[in-house]
Amino acid sequence: MLPSFLLSLREGLEAALIIGIVLGALRKINRSELVSVVWGGAASAAIASLAVALALYALGASLEGAAEGIFEGITMFLAAGVLTWMIFWMHHQAQTIKGNLELGVRHAVSQTGRRALFLLAFLAVLREGVELALFLTAATFADRTQLTLFGAALGLGTAALLGWSLFATTMRMDLRRFFLITGALLILFAAGLVAYGVHEFNEIGWIPALVEHVWDINFFLSEQSTVGQMLKALFGYNANPSLTEVLAYAGYFAAITIGLRRSRVTVASVQNA
Repeated sequence: MLPSFLLSLREGLEAALIIGIVLGALRKINRSELVSVVWGGAASAAIASLAVALALYALGASLEGAAEGIFEGITMFLAAGVLTWMIFWMHHQAQTIKGNLELGVRHAVSQTGRRALFLLAFLAVLREGVELALFLTAATFADRTQLTLFGAALGLGTAALLGWSLFATTMRMDLRRFFLITGALLILFAAGLVAYGVHEFNEIGWIPALVEHVWDINFFLSEQSTVGQMLKALFGYNANPSLTEVLAYAGYFAAITIGLRRSRVTVASVQNA
């Protein structure tokens, strides 16, 4: 439940921030009559995202045996890939997202009006919704479906309340700090998804284990315990991982850390140029 809550909170809050910024921009340019267009785009995106989530879950539930393992492994890798893209995107956009969105609203209103504004809200929320659908599908394989759905509903509800509070207080949130904190959590989530995907491919023989069990600490912290289940759902914890799982987890963590450091140096050099 905790992974789906955190992921839903993060995605829902980002969507709420986007909608809040768009509504704030409309208020600044005195175009409050277009508020309903923004909400229409957001609602349409939410419905489309729900359809994607149901389709992914139905597809996964209909598979058995090796096909199920292949689907779960691919889903894990796709979710990890999207998370990786999000981490780098947040790293670059944290300081400029508000200004870029407000500029987009002004352009949409001045150029083509309602349809462009609808698409702006629709696409912004759809991106978050489809990402969340993919993450929840992956989380469902690592946790019980009912708990995953409950955590998702709780996370989205909390995000809606926080989004409303932020908008009501004129959006005084430090977006850069928010993205940095959630980005650190996303790195751990993504590393766990990569390791879980490798585990699924180990089981069907697509990726060799090399060493079946590098260690076994089930006697100390079992995967079936409450803490073990939480760590497994959050960070891909495995009490007796294969060598390729360990290498995948450590390799992903090292690669993204190096990538972020290089990206930070590149951004700093561009700003000082």
